[in-house]
Amino acid sequence: MLVDYYDIDSLLTEEQRMIRDTVRQFVESEVLPIIEEHSQAMTFPRELVAKIGALGLLGPTLPEKYGCAGLDSIAYGLIMQELERGDSGVRSFASVQSSLVMYPIFTYGTEEQRMKWLPRLATGDAIGCFGLTEPDYGSNPGGMVTNAKKVSGGYLLNGAKMWITNGTIADVAVVWAKLDGDDTKSIRGFLVERGMKGFSAPEMKGKYSLRASVTSELVFQDVELPEENLLPGALGIKGPLSCLTQARYGIAWGAVGAAMACYESSVEYAKSRIQFGRPIGGFQLTQLKLAEMLTEITKAQLLVWRLGVLKNEGTMRPQQVSLAKRNNVAMALDIARSARDLHGANGILGEYPIMRHMMNLESVKTYEGTHDIHTLVLGEDITGLAAYNG
Repeated sequence: MLVDYYDIDSLLTEEQRMIRDTVRQFVESEVLPIIEEHSQAMTFPRELVAKIGALGLLGPTLPEKYGCAGLDSIAYGLIMQELERGDSGVRSFASVQSSLVMYPIFTYGTEEQRMKWLPRLATGDAIGCFGLTEPDYGSNPGGMVTNAKKVSGGYLLNGAKMWITNGTIADVAVVWAKLDGDDTKSIRGFLVERGMKGFSAPEMKGKYSLRASVTSELVFQDVELPEENLLPGALGIKGPLSCLTQARYGIAWGAVGAAMACYESSVEYAKSRIQFGRPIGGFQLTQLKLAEMLTEITKAQLLVWRLGVLKNEGTMRPQQVSLAKRNNVAMALDIARSARDLHGANGILGEYPIMRHMMNLESVKTYEGTHDIHTLVLGEDITGLAAYNG
């Protein structure tokens, strides 16, 4: 069932609809049959990586010369929507690969770096991760302590990163560190490759959320990086923040997919679950829940579609992305909780996607800027007054 109460489909191009439908079919046939088992086992479905790459879903907005699809931003958003309709962990993999690894290499890297990494990342032959968050510095990335020191022939990297999607399985890490300084202006990006001496990426275990995703630490102990592993175009905190804007854009779309999955399951359940001699869908409180879900999904769909138009036009501002990420993830989490209630005891079973989406969305609400931080971003944009230290 395609949730589209306001005929948003008519606002899409034929290519955008085709891409969405292709990814939707991929999720139906390849993701949904296996994702619950992987989530229960806390394993990432590596078997999907090459298939995702073959469909052109990695770095899809980048130029074809690097093996990418050259799609527009709305098509990219629809890809994220459909992948997260399957699972946030699958969308997170593709989102990190595209927005946090391929985007900075394309935007801030040399042509040699682009040719070395982008074609392999596009097919999934190589996997990347993004190292910004640290054990003591999440919402305040400018406080990072990871540092690089200029030495003969390159750089010496020391420090640690935390909560890194894809870290343990990554072939290349885009790592942000302070280079010969301690202010945000000294922050630079580096490409750290698997197997470099002093670099390790232990996986973080024991998660109740994003269980079908690899989450890792990154540890750097006197890692020697050659000169050519610096991303020369990224200067200061604006470098990593620009990458996060790209990723948050995709998250705003992805959350709609998770909400759609919970709504679709709820509608089917309401029609088939019999209590007091009739389907629970015939009771007023059930219809209230479904009407609220549909209303909020429709509003979120219109929000990201308009955001995609602005992004395609080149006029999108980071604060507008904060609004969409903040609204849509909170919306999706509320819908997941309402759907759990509607499904009754069955809502906690893996037979239905509800609890898995709910737990995943708890992380999505926190990562790439917490709900509260995005609130403060909007507050500063409204008033001109920063409240981060207040």
